[in-house]
Amino acid sequence: MIARLSGAAARGLLVALMIATPALILPGVTIEASQATVLIGLTAAFLTTLEYNSASPSIVEFRDAAPINRLRYIALLATLLFLSLVYKGQTHPTELTRALTSIGTIVGNSIDFPFSPVRVVVVMLPDTSDQHLVQYVRTAAGIAYLTSLTVMAAFLYLVRVMGWPGRGGQFNMWINLPLFDPTVGGDVLARLRRDARVNIALGILLPFIIPGVVKIATTLLNPIILDSPQTLIWTMTAWAFLPASMIMRGIAMHRIAEMIRDQRKRACADTDSALQLV
Repeated sequence: MIARLSGAAARGLLVALMIATPALILPGVTIEASQATVLIGLTAAFLTTLEYNSASPSIVEFRDAAPINRLRYIALLATLLFLSLVYKGQTHPTELTRALTSIGTIVGNSIDFPFSPVRVVVVMLPDTSDQHLVQYVRTAAGIAYLTSLTVMAAFLYLVRVMGWPGRGGQFNMWINLPLFDPTVGGDVLARLRRDARVNIALGILLPFIIPGVVKIATTLLNPIILDSPQTLIWTMTAWAFLPASMIMRGIAMHRIAEMIRDQRKRACADTDSALQLV
């Protein structure tokens, strides 16, 4: 019990630190923004600790199927850290910020062509945006996209080469997929394959959908000020992280479907062998 509580508390602390990363790095953060960041971080830390300290899962998927959630956390933290450093480098340049800016600029410019995700995210900016903001968004898109692709490639390697989730082919559906009820909706194998295809398709479409939603929101309701550093960083992070997370979930569910298919084949083979012996 103590080990589980300490592990849950450590996860909560890491989540809070991740949320506070832009506020800790960016210069000139206002008191109101700092207070809001502390409140959100403490709330997220409490919910994370409560989730991982509980024996029964609630909404967090793949609790017992490491390292998919760790890869998601690394992707989110790395994106926030890199984008915050690049933004800080505009006024307080260092060798690290210059290197990150160069990488982001190269990647962003190379994939900034008509109808590409980077071009769509640049178009979401207001027409009155200055050139420095446009260039930062393009650079941030390159860094965020590269980070997401790296994490997805690492997870695909774990699935195809390392045999994730491993552990002798055992996978607890209730612990790792608490929102998926295998007892309803027809055959589990068909549902997992369908959900995998849906998640991968949404992951591919989200980089194009999110900028459109942000554009409509800023045009009609104007709740988001894109020239606010923290808002812009979180928007760009969500633009890259959510699609990657959806694709990783689709890959994981497809892998689970393969495990169930293989288990059924083995069960059928054992049954046939038993009948032949009889």
